[in-house]
Amino acid sequence: MMVTKREIEKLLIPVRGSKRIVFTNGCFDIIHAGHVDYLEKAKSLGDILIVGMNSDSSIRRIKGDKRPVIPQEYRAKVLSALKPVDYVVVFEEDTPLELIKVVKPDVLVKGGDWNVENIVGREFVESYGGEVKTIPFEYDISTSRIIERIIELYCG
Repeated sequence: MMVTKREIEKLLIPVRGSKRIVFTNGCFDIIHAGHVDYLEKAKSLGDILIVGMNSDSSIRRIKGDKRPVIPQEYRAKVLSALKPVDYVVVFEEDTPLELIKVVKPDVLVKGGDWNVENIVGREFVESYGGEVKTIPFEYDISTSRIIERIIELYCG
């Protein structure tokens, strides 16, 4: 389900303390098997999986004017339909720190390509006893590599 920051805050009030809340974030531009595997593993760390998804403008600032390939409404629709995902919250900022402060997850998780020390929100989550984890990638795939392969096949 796609919700706003204000809505997720209200939804979490009755479950905080009784359910283990897991948070992750990303662009999720072209959703692939690696994303699905990662989200399944993230969900296994708790009861509720909240995914912070970068807005279109946030992705353009981070990855350049040619991204995202898929508009945020479509990305959010696909992401929210995945079985492990309970809530999708689009954020406009370049990092999810403000959203993490609203969610106050029990577990903050990122992919294995991140060093725990560099995960945005780590210090905040650890300050109240939350856990910060990484999940190793099982699939050798990425949105950037998919785009490169399409260009190679059709333009190259």
